[in-house]
Amino acid sequence: MISTTQGAKLTSPCAGCGGQLVRDVGQFVERGRLRWGVEAQCRDCADAWCETGVGPAPQEIREALLTAHGPTRLLLADGEASTVPVMRALREQLPHLSPGEARRMAAELTEAGLVGTLVEMSRLAEGLRNRSVAVTVSPPPS
Repeated sequence: MISTTQGAKLTSPCAGCGGQLVRDVGQFVERGRLRWGVEAQCRDCADAWCETGVGPAPQEIREALLTAHGPTRLLLADGEASTVPVMRALREQLPHLSPGEARRMAAELTEAGLVGTLVEMSRLAEGLRNRSVAVTVSPPPS
């Protein structure tokens, strides 16, 4: 299993004192599951906290990662790959997908590719490779 992590720093006013709150946000895969986390600490008072979650990261975390590191594109290496293993792998990785949504995502993988954070695309790539589907993970063209 590939271990991919990605993080970024965000700053905002502290709700307790108005000072500078620094949040280390990140996304990672643990035991095959997509996870996210936040560690926050105020530079001016004792306020500090930590939060983690399973599944897609909150939008603020995704946006921070995409801004800090840029998007990553996942694309089928062979445009002629069979749709069945692709759809099966997508539904294993994203169980909320309907068959129609999985079919649309499979078509996107063949055409423009899927775009997201490095961690999201690496996790999907691993699931596809486990189904013997060749994929590439790279920054999208500028």
